[in-house]
Amino acid sequence: MPAVSSVSRHWFDWRRSPKSLGVKVAIAAASVALLHPALSLPAFSQDREPPAPEPGQFQDSPKQIVDEAWQIINREYVDGQFNQNDWQAIRQDLLSRQYTSRDEAYEALRKAIKLLNDPYTRFMTPEQFEELTNQTAGELSGIGIRMGVDDKTKHLQVVEPMPNSPAARAGLKTGDLILTIDGQATKDMSPEKASSLIRGQAGTAVKLEIQRAGGAPFSVSLTRARIEVPIVRSSLQTESGIRVGYIRLNEFSAHAAEQMERAIEDLKGKQAEAFVLDLRGNPGGLLNASIEIARMWLDAGSIVSTTDRAGNSQAARANRTSLTSLPLAVLVDGNSASASEILTGALKDNRRALVVGSQTFGKALVQSVHSLGDGSGLAVTIAHYYTPAGTDINKTGISPDVEIKLSDEQEYYLFSNGGRLLATESDPQYTRAVTMLRNRIAANNNVAPLPQ
Repeated sequence: MPAVSSVSRHWFDWRRSPKSLGVKVAIAAASVALLHPALSLPAFSQDREPPAPEPGQFQDSPKQIVDEAWQIINREYVDGQFNQNDWQAIRQDLLSRQYTSRDEAYEALRKAIKLLNDPYTRFMTPEQFEELTNQTAGELSGIGIRMGVDDKTKHLQVVEPMPNSPAARAGLKTGDLILTIDGQATKDMSPEKASSLIRGQAGTAVKLEIQRAGGAPFSVSLTRARIEVPIVRSSLQTESGIRVGYIRLNEFSAHAAEQMERAIEDLKGKQAEAFVLDLRGNPGGLLNASIEIARMWLDAGSIVSTTDRAGNSQAARANRTSLTSLPLAVLVDGNSASASEILTGALKDNRRALVVGSQTFGKALVQSVHSLGDGSGLAVTIAHYYTPAGTDINKTGISPDVEIKLSDEQEYYLFSNGGRLLATESDPQYTRAVTMLRNRIAANNNVAPLPQ
């Protein structure tokens, strides 16, 4: 296979998954995850490769980026028929044009990619690509706050300062209103816009004007720092007479596996008798992270298999390194997508976990992400994946073992305010999962079950 960009990795495109519930993280990143070597694609037949451009032919020209992106799609795209398009003719058309700006070239490239009719194969501007790498890295440069919008004032509000972050050290508290960012008023500002203003290079400063309930506004200057974003939340809860280890995973970033391992070991040390793994609203992330986490719960069996456009299949399996065999329930919903579905499918098909909630999103495609020469990026669908039972869940999703649908009002109620009501008596999916786990433990101990 011809050499590809060194900044390339397999992932599941959460930007095209359903909108995640919850709040934005106002931080920024500069590092990237690495390509998963076990799932590198084999070489494709050389008759698919067009003649390479002459050295310097498009140097410092928008055509250079257009051709670079075209070459990657030609080499890797999962559909060798390119949705019945003449991909060679498309290249000739793209390179025959005279582009007056990079934006014009970007738009032409987007239109060409649109012909594939694949929402997951997409071009990203340098700004969009930076945002993506920020999301997947799991290490960010910022002040470490989760933000929402106050319904009454329409100002940004601190939902939660991250532990040991610049925001926490500066004394910012949940409920604080952010009135200005470096002098710019935040009323009616989106969390996304605020994130772009707050993030920046580690060691630089950002000034916020804060108002706390019952007090006058005050200013605080914070120095941005590198932060490992906490994407795993865990707690030990006594429910129905059993000790339940609750673990919520928000996304599959580069640090997801190590944070998951810490959570499992911590809860085991606290004598958990069963686990609830909450993947609701988790739109996916890095493929390797989903495999690593599956191995923590699953001692043997298949995890996932992938098939590329040449029909070559590769499989990932558990390797007898599981951390626990305690009873497990997995919570899912329509926003649980791609990497979440890999993990759910592996645990369900191997009968390792009881799946509770509603139908998952249904994304069974793998993307490879590439950095292009000018800092822009390209995500390309390179493979289909199948659950251990050989099921293609694309566009259909995974059906839970126990279906409990939530109304829109219930979802908003549970996921607002940073999801503080998740895994409480107000959460019907969680309470059903706990009841079923308790009954499984009771059956093993010859104790009368609870009503369901």
